[in-house]
Amino acid sequence: MSRNRGIVIGASVAVAVIATIAFVTTRADSTTCPGPTEHPEWSVARHWNEATLDAIRRDLPAPTVHARNLFHVSAAMWDAWAAYEASASGYFVDEDHDAGDIEEARRVAMSHAAFRILESRYLDSFGAVETIPQFDNLMDDLCLDREITTTDGDTPAALGNRIAAFVLEFGLGDGSNEIEDYDDPNYEPLNSALVVNARGTQMVDPNRWQPLQIEAMLSQNGIPVENGVQEFIDSHWGFVTSFALPDAGPPGMPIDPGPPPLLGDPATDETFKNDATVVIRFSSLLDPAAGATIDISPGAIGGDPLGTYDGVGYDVNPVSGEPYTANVVNLADFGRVMAEFWADGPASETPPGHWNTLANTVSDTLDPELRVGGAGDVVDRLEWDVKLYLALNGAMHDGAVAAWGTKGHYDYVRPISMVRHMGGLGQSTDPDGLAYHPDGLPLIENLVEVITEETTEPGERHENLLGHEGEVAVYAWSGVPGDPENDVAGVEWILAVDWLPYQLPTFVTPSFAAYVSGHSTFSRAGAEVLTGFTGSEYFPGGLGEWTVPANSLEFEAGPTADVTLQWARYADAADQAGVSRIYGGIHVPADDLEGRKMGYEIGRAAWDLAQDYFDGSAGG
Repeated sequence: MSRNRGIVIGASVAVAVIATIAFVTTRADSTTCPGPTEHPEWSVARHWNEATLDAIRRDLPAPTVHARNLFHVSAAMWDAWAAYEASASGYFVDEDHDAGDIEEARRVAMSHAAFRILESRYLDSFGAVETIPQFDNLMDDLCLDREITTTDGDTPAALGNRIAAFVLEFGLGDGSNEIEDYDDPNYEPLNSALVVNARGTQMVDPNRWQPLQIEAMLSQNGIPVENGVQEFIDSHWGFVTSFALPDAGPPGMPIDPGPPPLLGDPATDETFKNDATVVIRFSSLLDPAAGATIDISPGAIGGDPLGTYDGVGYDVNPVSGEPYTANVVNLADFGRVMAEFWADGPASETPPGHWNTLANTVSDTLDPELRVGGAGDVVDRLEWDVKLYLALNGAMHDGAVAAWGTKGHYDYVRPISMVRHMGGLGQSTDPDGLAYHPDGLPLIENLVEVITEETTEPGERHENLLGHEGEVAVYAWSGVPGDPENDVAGVEWILAVDWLPYQLPTFVTPSFAAYVSGHSTFSRAGAEVLTGFTGSEYFPGGLGEWTVPANSLEFEAGPTADVTLQWARYADAADQAGVSRIYGGIHVPADDLEGRKMGYEIGRAAWDLAQDYFDGSAGG
């Protein structure tokens, strides 16, 4: 178990304290403090969780760093809560305390711990001009004195500050290289940059990641990036100290899923090529004018066995015993909505935060019937929230460590490089045909074809590609339209060397290697925690829903009507997150399916370990 940090704080911070104290208020206790005016029903843990999510939405979208922050804040709040529960074990700091008003002591200690960590971690972030005042205002709304900074003594404020001090000190040596802004000085890409606005690409190794050069590059949430050339975000993250990951893989890769399919490898060459054509086929489905429809209810979609696309939906809702109502939508709208909903783009909390948002929604639905693990006594919302965040964000953090460890190790290519590289070489299906190259794209009628004099004649399917006879064309989404608020790009025959994923032209593809999919890993890990924590693999009532309103897409106009995404199981939502990245042109099936398997293992391990902290059996 990779948890090489002190469970009981060292002498440099404080010796483990077992004390009975008379609680001293900081400014006003919970009986006299009116509390935050917005969402007064939220627990103090929920308030700090939501404040963290807001900070993430304003900052550069680095899922690794934000997953770590979510976990460290969650674990710190857990330690403050557990200090007043004799049967529980702290994670970073294991102290035992008592108080005349335990609820108030927890409110104060948890707030000081979260506040100190968040102010330190987001002080220099993008959006800090809004984020830091939000943290300050939350402390003020909770009637807590921000000027109390002592870590000495047994008051709840000192305990919270002491926990935060330990976490911040720990974070300087956990392998993240926080001191140097999380940089990995040892990584250099093997391939030179792919210039997105130019045709084709050149690659030293078509199996390795290729950075993109983007003319006007923005981060996924709209923050300008100066040099326009991508740098691999956190290629060293596999070395970061985890929550519950096994030490099973080689150094820097806690979980090894095995290598991805490789172009030119006799055993996996065909899979590599087929995976690339899967992405093209999904791209070809993104034209709402085609009029194709699909039933996206759990009666038709869901129930994939782990690591497959073999699910056929569910005969009945397991809660109601009735069949699911059909939910028929435009197929292209469904694909575009999935790609954007799960993309975690502008103003998003990134995938780890996304699963916090889903978890909070589930909690609100279940409240007040809150039984941890689905059994036992009903617990109050604070206990539910603080335990949920420890388990969920432990899994999110481990998902980042494991997925990025794999990304850094295998350094795998993205679809835009795959398609442009192979398409530029030619076709690999017909050795006697035009444009043959053994490493080219496979020919598929009406999807991947060689342009000929006949197909470019007036009225023929490649008419718009006249002059490119002998080159490879693909039937795919044609790129962001000039007026994305009002126009739809649609699907047409384009040169393979010009292919683009369904993404904004200022972003195009994430700035790190593909294998495995972070979305798939995070999402399945989150699904497994929610399954264990709620005691059911199904959303409350057997149905989870999220409606994306008509005309709310960012990349182009749409959807043409409201689209309500639906899932029976948490795992179905996770699987949809993985598939969405294929629709978006970000990942191939190998990235998705192996990420799902990894996430399943991560989520189960995080839930198992969290329970040891809940009952006090962890930490020794």
